[in-house]
Amino acid sequence: MSVPHVPLHVTGHVLLGDDREVGELWVRQGRVSLTRPSPQGSATRELEGWVLPGLVDVHCHVGLDAGGAVDAQAAEEQARRDRDAGVLLVRDAGSPSDTRWVQERTDLPRLVRAGRHLARPKRYLRHYGLELDDPARLPEAVRAQARAGDGWVKLVGDWIDRDLGPDGDLRPLWSRQVLADAVEAAHAEAARVTVHAFSEEVTDDLLAAGVDGIEHGTGIPVARMDEVAERRIAVTPTLLQVAQFEAIAQRADGRYPVYAARMRRLYARRYEQVRALYDAGVSLLVGTDAGGTIGHGRVADECAELVAAGIPAAEVVAMASWRSREYLGYGTLVDGSSADLVVYPADPREDIEVLRHPTAVVLRGQVVRG
Repeated sequence: MSVPHVPLHVTGHVLLGDDREVGELWVRQGRVSLTRPSPQGSATRELEGWVLPGLVDVHCHVGLDAGGAVDAQAAEEQARRDRDAGVLLVRDAGSPSDTRWVQERTDLPRLVRAGRHLARPKRYLRHYGLELDDPARLPEAVRAQARAGDGWVKLVGDWIDRDLGPDGDLRPLWSRQVLADAVEAAHAEAARVTVHAFSEEVTDDLLAAGVDGIEHGTGIPVARMDEVAERRIAVTPTLLQVAQFEAIAQRADGRYPVYAARMRRLYARRYEQVRALYDAGVSLLVGTDAGGTIGHGRVADECAELVAAGIPAAEVVAMASWRSREYLGYGTLVDGSSADLVVYPADPREDIEVLRHPTAVVLRGQVVRG
C-alpha cells in the first residue's frame, strides 16, 4: 500500500538550474508546482533552506562490494546510504547483481543501469564483470548488455597486464577496431558507452571509437582535452578512487615496479589533471565509484575533492545536481516534475562542506530524511 503524500511548501532559495532560482515551490501528490495551488484540506509541511534538485552519482555500483555481487539486503543498504546523502539518481556503472528490483522501490534512488562490466580474463577485478576469452566477441557482448541495461554499457578499457612480469603495466584491453565495432553496436541499440580508463595510451583508441564517456580519465593527455571537450565526451574523475592509487602502488612494489611507478605518477598529479580537464571545457560529472572498496553515501567527499582540485564550489554543485540530471535525461525542478530535491541549511555554492549536512531529502514527494 502506498504512503499518502503530505503536501509540502518549500521556501528559501530554490535552485532550478544555472542562474535559475525561485523563492518557493509546492509539492502535491509527489509533483512540483511553481505556482500556489488551490487550498487543500490536509495540513502542509514547511521546509526552508537552500534547495537543490536531487544529487546524482554517475559512477556508482549498487549490488557490488570488494568480493563481487552482494545480496538484496546489502544492496538496499547501499542505496539507502546514497539516498540519505542526497543522491536521488544513480547511474550504476557496472554491477554483477541484477538490481532491476531497485527501480520498483519508490523509497530508493532512481537507478540507471549499465549492465555488467565487460573485460577480459585476468585483466580486471575478479568476480566483477563478464570476461571475454575472445576479444572479437566484444560487439556481441555489448549488444546483450545494451538490451539488458538502461541505455548504458560499461567497458574496461585498460588494466595491468601481469603476463609481462616485472614490466607489467597498464595496457589497453581491446584493439581500436574492436572498440569501434562495439561502440557502433551499442549505438545501434540506442545505448551509450562509457569506458574505464586510467592510462594515456588508451585515449586515442577511445576517441577514434567514438565513446560517449570516460571514467577516471587520469591519463587523458592535455593535448587531447580540447577534442574531448569539443566532442562532448563526459569525464567522471572519481577522485575518491584515484586517492587509492598510492596504496595500489604500494601493493605492486617489487612485483610490478613499472606499474607501481605509473600509479604514483597518476596519483601525484590527480588534482592538476582534473583542473586541466575543467579548464579545457570538458564536461565533468560527479561519481564516487562507490561499491568495491569505496563506501556508499560519499558524494559530499567527492565534491570536496573536486573543489580541492581547483574547481569552484558553485560549478561542482551544478555538476552534482541539475547538470548531471539533464545529462542522464532526467529533468530538474519544473512544474509537474517529480519532487526529488534536497534542502540544506546554507548555500553549498559558497561552502561545499554544506553538502554533508542536508536538513531534508525529498524523493518522489516523500520526505525520506529530515
